[in-house]
Amino acid sequence: MLTVKWDRESFYLQLPAPSTPLRELRSLIAQLTHLETDGFKIIHSGAVMKDDNAPLSAYRLRPNASITIIAHTPLSEPLQLNQTPNLRTEQTVLSLIQAELANVRRDLTPGVEAFLVQQQPDQSPAVTPQFEEQEKEHTRLGELLLQSLLRLDGIIAEGDWEHARRERKAAVKEVQTLLDRLDERWAEIQKH
Repeated sequence: MLTVKWDRESFYLQLPAPSTPLRELRSLIAQLTHLETDGFKIIHSGAVMKDDNAPLSAYRLRPNASITIIAHTPLSEPLQLNQTPNLRTEQTVLSLIQAELANVRRDLTPGVEAFLVQQQPDQSPAVTPQFEEQEKEHTRLGELLLQSLLRLDGIIAEGDWEHARRERKAAVKEVQTLLDRLDERWAEIQKH
């Protein structure tokens, strides 16, 4: 997962392979933001990522990294706040929702399913290493699912974007159901 911050917006993308050239990431960001590919700077850890031919590994991008996008403003045309176009479209919002849900399905659902079938400790829960491992895994999965719910909650679909609103509602329900099942199983494990 890669967090892309642009003005007041945040996008979440699948982090491309380390050997991917920066120009491919730039192109993907340009598609999402509707900016020209050369119309913005990409900043990671305070440094401008300039060489579009360099692989992403050269910039030390890791999973859960965050980059910032700064759009170029032409000097001949001063920016006027009341003239900035709304660059968010329903398709962009749908892409964000689908990307978040795909990440949950790929990264968290298998872990939750594995947690649900775990055996309960034979002894009192508080004294076994198995219980401590289960507790850590429950906490980790629960926190990641909550973060996903918060990201989905932050995706705002305009009033007339019915499809995006339905997709967001379905995604929230799916993630919330996973969290509920995880917590129910944890309650069962704690009883023994």
